Amino acid sequence: MAKFVYRLQNVLDIKIRLETQAKTEFAAAMSKVMAEEDKMRALIARRRGYQDEIRQYSTGKIDVARLKISNDSIKAVEELMKQQAVRLRTAQRNLDKAREKLNEAVADRKVHEKLKEKAFEEFKAELNNEEKKEIDQLVSFTYNDKGKDTD
Repeated sequence: MAKFVYRLQNVLDIKIRLETQAKTEFAAAMSKVMAEEDKMRALIARRRGYQDEIRQYSTGKIDVARLKISNDSIKAVEELMKQQAVRLRTAQRNLDKAREKLNEAVADRKVHEKLKEKAFEEFKAELNNEEKKEIDQLVSFTYNDKGKDTD
């Protein structure tokens, strides 16, 4: 029996590897975004802590030195938050690029898989046609052979 061989199997294999690589890059970009978001949340919590300190030092006996230190700390943390926001936006852009690359790789792989399926269907149809021809020849030979025996 004939064996199906897809001519572009190497290309399909490469597309599958590229998709796997794109998935890996997407996962790495996603983890980078999550790490940057965690850093931002930590900075926000730190700022809240300093703001709570200011409220605490503002009530009762006012400690001006502590208030100044807390205000300076808040300003420093807000500067860090601005820098972190830039890093977070960069990580988001990288994630978007990785997502686009992954979508493209998936689409390419699907196209090649459809081509393979189509080639396989054509192969099956061709095989079916050959079988029909063989059956017709066999029936024709048998019929012609019986006709000679009766004469």
